[in-house]
Amino acid sequence: MDDRKYLLSLIREGEHQQQDFKYRVQDAVKLARSVSAFANTDGGRLLIGVRDDGHLSGVRSEEEIFMMHQAAWRYCRPQASIKFDTYHAEGRTIVVCTVPRSERRPVSALDEEGQARAYIRIADENIVASPVHLSIWRQEQQARGQAFSYGDAERQLMAAMADAGQLPLNVIVRRARLPRPKVVTLLARLCRYGLAQWQLEDHRFVFSLAQ
Repeated sequence: MDDRKYLLSLIREGEHQQQDFKYRVQDAVKLARSVSAFANTDGGRLLIGVRDDGHLSGVRSEEEIFMMHQAAWRYCRPQASIKFDTYHAEGRTIVVCTVPRSERRPVSALDEEGQARAYIRIADENIVASPVHLSIWRQEQQARGQAFSYGDAERQLMAAMADAGQLPLNVIVRRARLPRPKVVTLLARLCRYGLAQWQLEDHRFVFSLAQ
């Protein structure tokens, strides 16, 4: 398959959880957010030089390619694994950046002030990860093979969530009457073991007990 046919086959998929279009790379910091989101979720690819409508606009300069490398290796912590492939179609250069799912989550993106934030990919959006997601990833790294323990705090949290539907974290903290860090840790544990679940609703994370 030639470059043009391959690129058009990708573009026909549109933007989704594992694919994003970037018209231009003007800011390595912003690009790092996409790298973080893909690495923390299911992996994915960035088609750089492609407009939101799928039109091939092309990468205009070597500086843009340099910023792609900066996004992966300077503005992500830990450094994200990323592969760059260059294609040529309709007289334009398109760069496909493939980001695998990281085994060392969270992968965070540094902002303009050097502050690190982790992102996740939901549908075609990059969303700042919640404290519960961060706790899930820490637990995955630190407690492999550890059995689930069910004590008074877990019972208190689950009682606060029972028959309440989907609740944001702050509401769960108030209902459970437990310290916020404790709720975050316990809720992450419940999510890891399939006893609770999360979803994005109106651009905020909500949690509920698994049905």
